Amino acid sequence: MRGRHLLNPLLSLLSYPKPPSSRLLASRGVRHRAVAQPPAARRAPLSEPDVGISRFASAVPGFRGALKQRYSDFVVHEVALDGSLVRLTSFDLPDGECVDVKEGDVDEAQALESFRLLCGDTDCESLRGFLERVSEGGDSDVSPIILSADADKAHRSEVHDFFKRNFESLLTDTVEHSDGIQRCIRVRFKPGRREHRDVGGRGRNRRGTGSSGWRDDRPFDSRGSIIWPDHLGKFIRFHLYKENKDTQEALGKIGNMLGLQPRSFGFAGTKDKRAVTTQQVTVFKVQANRLLALNRKLIGIKVGDFSYVKEGLALGQLMGNRFTITLRSVVAESEDVVKAAIDGLITSGFINYYGLQRFGSGSVPNHQVGAALLRGEWRNAVQLILDPREGECDGINKVREHFKEHGDIGTALRNFPRYLITERAILQRLKKYPGNYLQALMAIPRTLRLMYVHSYQSYLWNHAASMRVEKYGISRVVEGDLVYKKVSPFEQGAVKVTSEDDGQTYSSEMDTCCETTLPEEMTQSVKMVDSEDLLKLLYTFEDVVLPLPGLETLFPGNDVAGIYREIAKKDGIDLRESVHGVKDFSIASMKGGYRRVIQRPIDFEWDLITYTDEKTPLVETDLDVMSKTKPLEVNELLSDGVSSCTSHDSGLESSLDPSESISGASLVEANSVGSSSMLKKLAVKLAFTLPASSYATMAIRELMKTSTSVAYQKTLNI
Repeated sequence: MRGRHLLNPLLSLLSYPKPPSSRLLASRGVRHRAVAQPPAARRAPLSEPDVGISRFASAVPGFRGALKQRYSDFVVHEVALDGSLVRLTSFDLPDGECVDVKEGDVDEAQALESFRLLCGDTDCESLRGFLERVSEGGDSDVSPIILSADADKAHRSEVHDFFKRNFESLLTDTVEHSDGIQRCIRVRFKPGRREHRDVGGRGRNRRGTGSSGWRDDRPFDSRGSIIWPDHLGKFIRFHLYKENKDTQEALGKIGNMLGLQPRSFGFAGTKDKRAVTTQQVTVFKVQANRLLALNRKLIGIKVGDFSYVKEGLALGQLMGNRFTITLRSVVAESEDVVKAAIDGLITSGFINYYGLQRFGSGSVPNHQVGAALLRGEWRNAVQLILDPREGECDGINKVREHFKEHGDIGTALRNFPRYLITERAILQRLKKYPGNYLQALMAIPRTLRLMYVHSYQSYLWNHAASMRVEKYGISRVVEGDLVYKKVSPFEQGAVKVTSEDDGQTYSSEMDTCCETTLPEEMTQSVKMVDSEDLLKLLYTFEDVVLPLPGLETLFPGNDVAGIYREIAKKDGIDLRESVHGVKDFSIASMKGGYRRVIQRPIDFEWDLITYTDEKTPLVETDLDVMSKTKPLEVNELLSDGVSSCTSHDSGLESSLDPSESISGASLVEANSVGSSSMLKKLAVKLAFTLPASSYATMAIRELMKTSTSVAYQKTLNI
């Protein structure tokens, strides 16, 4: 789409059958509800009306098609802040890379004396014994040592630097005592091939520290533990290409191989799981050659396009995402129906709902966990997070069921996969502080624990958007509406997000799988439309925004404001005042933000494609393109058993001649004569860009006028 279009005031509104508001609200929890719904009474999968998604922007009829029939049908490329498209194009190392620093001829006796002056006799003798044990028995059999407690952060930094200068073969990091207050430095040998399996806490049993209380069981964090050349930026930036994996899962695998904690990586936003995606990632003081070496071992993940930079990425540092989506098994009366639906999407845009991915795929949606947190129900929130989930693999659900019945934390930790960061963090903290559910929740990485409250804000926003469209339509601004100043939709998503402490910074856990999870809700000023604005025709519906509740947000000056308070009241939540003092779980402690009601796809392109084989790839991935331009290095990777989701020798079917008239019968061939594999089918290929936090699935929903829920799409795929 190039240029902006006013919405047609004559367009009527479509909706799913909409249950009465009382029914919607009565199904929500009540204040201080203490017990979650048991798994035995699991509800049906989450539907769009459950989270307020019930209206359409135009009355143009849609068509039937299967979304994400294959994960390669959903391709996402991040759009960086400079406007460039993030693609995987090269496995070359940066020019002039020379990072490895060899340990010089260090006088060990002199180094130990210097260490004695820095840390005292006790720690010096401990280090001396450690070095002696290594020389006698080899580094693979020597457990790490923990130095004396040190509350002085500046002194700890000096100790870390001492080891970098004098003992390049040693790694150091900081661990905490079980009291949660004291800190000390842990020392070990840099992981080599013999002990690689021990990275991340697996492999041989380390001897720990007995009953000392120091947490020596966590994975060793080797960030920044080597001497770094001054001429290089301290962060390596690379492009992460992944197939059918969540961003956190992919980085978790890379981190395990490198001996890094998940927090070591910086990225602008998580990308959809059931998709093929490429995005930028940064990590502190890691050589590009170490990352490149992982490509032979990683399945469905590749890293490349390396460069050294001065700063790491942070959440929200992206302009948007470019989507290339293939809708298969398309059914429509004619090509004109498809074309009209696409024209309607380009002209009218779509209601900028938060998609179902925002609320999770579990039997207990994220916004319900958020409601429990807002009410201060810590135990209930933990139970909701740990309980068995609808749609999760049987193996993991068996672990959840076992823990629910027996409370066996050790067994759960041994059997939960590492990508379940939230669950593992909760259990590890419960093991340390039995019965302290607030402490357990605070162990979740902050970007993940904020997700639940943000999900509840999104839940309120969706319902408010539906009410605004239902009551006032989309053809005009009405008095009391909140509006942004005139800014283009794409710029709107790329300006600046609210602060990490008070704003909407958000990162999804595994089962959320958001296409884009970072909100475009900003601290940009808004105003309430008055009668004078209406007379001057200063604003159009494109300027209308709705708030995500927070301490500093305005509510509309019309009836839409009531839906926020009505739903929150039924859920036992006060949007202006917290019932507890925990900032991360309080809307009243967040600034909040605003989100525009209508979003238009940018640079929209589309095509019709015929195909006969469901397994035929209809879109080229980055790896497909590289296999053509750089076949030797790509094929070398693929020969190790690491294959792309597409086949590189199968060409794309030719597009239909735009002048060719297509009847309903020819869109999906009904003739059963001959092999079913030879039936001609139709796909619609779409390519468009959205700002950060706008959901491509909501654009597809508007296009087809059908639900994007997993349950409904499964019926189409079958």
